[in-house]
Amino acid sequence: MMKKMEPFRIEQQEIGNSYELKLIGELDLSVVPQVQGALEHVLRREDLALVLDLGGLTYIDSTGIGIIVSILKTRDSLNAPFFVRNIPPAIKRLFDMTGLTGHLKEGTEAEA
Repeated sequence: MMKKMEPFRIEQQEIGNSYELKLIGELDLSVVPQVQGALEHVLRREDLALVLDLGGLTYIDSTGIGIIVSILKTRDSLNAPFFVRNIPPAIKRLFDMTGLTGHLKEGTEAEA
């Protein structure tokens, strides 16, 4: 019997001068509108550090990687802080293979 996958969801919280999005489940084409909706009001805010917590992700496809690249480019163009943390090992390998890892700031610098 196949285990039912947890539906994708996003937990959001603003802590001090950072805004955290915790992604849970599978980040793929089907959830793009959800992710875009969650980012809408925070993506271009230069006063907040944007933190993506990937600890709850079970899967990511090329669309999901594209979303992260798009966030990275937007935040870079605004010179706004962007951090990624709790990258699961399988997803980290994918980031390494696609060359994305070198462009991501990992960790908790945003909490300082």
